[in-house]
Amino acid sequence: RLKCALRGFDFRVILALLIGVPLVMLMIYAHGQKVTYFLRPIWESPPEPFKIIPHYYNENVTMENLCKLHGWKVRETPRRVFDAVLFSNELDILELRWNELSPYVSEFVLLESNSTFTGVIKPLYFKENRDRFRFAESRLTYGTYGGRFMKGENPFVEESFQRVALDQLIRIARIEDDDILIMSDVDEIPSGHTINLLRWCDDTPKILHLQLRNYLYSFEFFLDDKSWRASIHRYVSGKTRYAHFRQTDELLADSGWHCSFCFRHISDFAFKMKAYSHVDRIRFKYFLNPERIQDVICRGADLFDMLPEEYTFQEIIAKLGNIPSTFSAVHLPSYLLQNVDRYRYLLPGNCRRESG
Repeated sequence: RLKCALRGFDFRVILALLIGVPLVMLMIYAHGQKVTYFLRPIWESPPEPFKIIPHYYNENVTMENLCKLHGWKVRETPRRVFDAVLFSNELDILELRWNELSPYVSEFVLLESNSTFTGVIKPLYFKENRDRFRFAESRLTYGTYGGRFMKGENPFVEESFQRVALDQLIRIARIEDDDILIMSDVDEIPSGHTINLLRWCDDTPKILHLQLRNYLYSFEFFLDDKSWRASIHRYVSGKTRYAHFRQTDELLADSGWHCSFCFRHISDFAFKMKAYSHVDRIRFKYFLNPERIQDVICRGADLFDMLPEEYTFQEIIAKLGNIPSTFSAVHLPSYLLQNVDRYRYLLPGNCRRESG
């Protein structure tokens, strides 16, 4: 009976199915996220384009003329500026940021939690290294936030709680109406001349997003100029809320730098991969292997082995592969270039990292 039942079957087909089906399932398991991202143009439409405002700057042009070039009027006195950030462990980047903005900021506001967004306990890194930022101490409003440690919860929930707490800390810092409030992550660094322009000019937009040059791992790997989440607000009591999403359609061109995963130590890369809101991208434990992380950094590849997050097939295909190196170190934060021996790992040609 068995022979009769199998008489019409091609054993080669059966063998192919026995081998092929598990292989296909394994490929989907290992690379399913890549397939999803590649098909993104089918299931998600791109957001409405920003209205990009041209950005004029030269150190030899007066502030009156710079304001005029933007269609604004110069003020008699500059507005006060408040720079507010959530802090995790980015000590070097924070030092670059605060030194870049120090001549123009009236008050630095920093909130630090003893919990990552993923509910893992962490040291208070800023508190332990506060002496490193003595130059800002007289203008610093510092606060801590006790984590909720809700394991398994969506990390964006914990992130939103911390942003609400930062909103309260900003009010404690005594911000007033029409003061400028910078809303951006630590590694989204507005250029000093951008902030100086916006504090000196009248008739600027109430809310303005900043177009930042997007770098990965260091200033060697320039990705694109599509970083837009940093924003500038002319504060309105009872209305302005600290957020990290799109809040207006106006975008000021070429306004600074976004240096993502720009760490000195390999251990810091692994920490952030496990700590930030996209922890679900760690699909396999070997992603956290120090040798793999070092290799990815020097190749300009993706830490999570993902495809580019774009909305058209043309843009996805154009960004496939590693990010090419750039050897230009022109128009980078001045404190970085003035202290190159301390921050050499952030410059082109220095991809090797300390273990930490």
